[in-house]
Amino acid sequence: MDVIFSCVIWFLFTWLSIVALNTIFRGTKPASRKLPPGPNKLPIIGNLLALGEKPHRSTAELAQIHGSIISLQLGQLTTIVISSESIAKQVLLTHDSAFCNRFVPDAVLAHQHDVFSMVWLPVSTAWRTLRKISSSHIFITQKLDSSQDIRRKNVHQLLSYVEENCHAGKAIDIGRAAFSTSLNLISNTMFSVDLAANKSEFRELVWNIMVEAGKPNGADYFPVLKKIDPQGIKHRLTIQVGKMLELFDRVIDQRLKLREFPGYVKTNDMLETLLNIMEDKTEATNRDYIRHLFLDLFLAGTDTTSNTLEWAMAELLRSPEALSKARLELEQTIGKGNPVEESDILQLPYLQAIIKETLRLHPPAPFLIPRKSSIEMEINGFTIPKDAQVLVNAWAIGRNENIWDNPNAFLPERFLESNIDVKGRNFELIPFGGGRRMCPGLPLAIRMLHLMLGSLLHAFDWKLEDGNTPEEMDMEDKFGITLQKAKPLHAIPIACN
Repeated sequence: MDVIFSCVIWFLFTWLSIVALNTIFRGTKPASRKLPPGPNKLPIIGNLLALGEKPHRSTAELAQIHGSIISLQLGQLTTIVISSESIAKQVLLTHDSAFCNRFVPDAVLAHQHDVFSMVWLPVSTAWRTLRKISSSHIFITQKLDSSQDIRRKNVHQLLSYVEENCHAGKAIDIGRAAFSTSLNLISNTMFSVDLAANKSEFRELVWNIMVEAGKPNGADYFPVLKKIDPQGIKHRLTIQVGKMLELFDRVIDQRLKLREFPGYVKTNDMLETLLNIMEDKTEATNRDYIRHLFLDLFLAGTDTTSNTLEWAMAELLRSPEALSKARLELEQTIGKGNPVEESDILQLPYLQAIIKETLRLHPPAPFLIPRKSSIEMEINGFTIPKDAQVLVNAWAIGRNENIWDNPNAFLPERFLESNIDVKGRNFELIPFGGGRRMCPGLPLAIRMLHLMLGSLLHAFDWKLEDGNTPEEMDMEDKFGITLQKAKPLHAIPIACN
């Protein structure tokens, strides 16, 4: 109650200040600009109440009324929301130089993450260096091919866990199991260590950071509140992020000590690559950039991958025919009892279509990463003000009936005769973004998703727990930093091979 009271006082103070300043400078107001249309605004809070608990859905509904480019006033923050593939292409590609930088939420300022993170840095020398390292040394095909054994081992551990539950007839929390596996896949790729398996507190730490980062923060809408952090989000993230950075420091120090021994055999992981780059001084990077890069990879690679896999399993269990088609394709291509390998993915078009269809219906980040206009810009005859937050509603674009037939239905077949992919070239399907700031980890994410889903479908058949029918499944989502399934999926593995 004290926090709410404090917020109200600050809101009133801010509003009175704005009114006073407007009165003083009324004579020097800039010429009116044609902002995109939008709903009527309330005093002080603007359109905050219009967002509701599911802003990806509410803004999609507003787009049906006002058009595919709308303006919202969220407290003191002017926000432009894009809901069509043509305007998204203008923002992410055509006029990329005007929209390539990020709107940085207050929570991201914890431990100066905005200063060292490739995700949040403005386009600059530091950002270009990190991007070059990612594309040339980390996510390059040759490097990913050489680390297949790591992912194979972790998927085998997942299947062993599923088999235990299969014999016991127990249901599995698909999202939690996928989250732990994703954590181990990434930690092994980076450090050659199973952090999720060996440190349950680390798994919970990553989970809690994602929860905190996904909460709406009043400090983003009323900058005057940043100093007091009324919801305590930045304070809690400072503690949690600090613990992760300390862990990364320990891992780095341990590796540096090992490298001093004459008989040290170099590993084939990401840490080794980055330390080589740092020591050779061929790239402008240091330990701070490395630690925050690890933080980005853990946060971006675990929640998004596990949520997408959970949504895919949920859609398949609700569509028994699609599930049967997927298992038949795997059996005919891989052979019964044989493990799924990454090299098999190109020979599994229906599995690829399932992943695309899942990402269309349930993009991991429904608004992508927020952008900020660096200059005043005109798009489709409307003015986008300088410093406005720009959101691309990938969720709305993926369900646009002008683009997709029967857009709310799960139909992997729509991609079987289509050249549309998720690599940022087709703006009707942009779960990883587009333009120069699209997700650099896409190659690893795609491998992980296909390998995990294909392995779970090939090794086991699945049914819902407690005799639930596909028609009774709860498919509601929950908005946060990623789009989660509101009710976790619990499924029972059957017909063990």
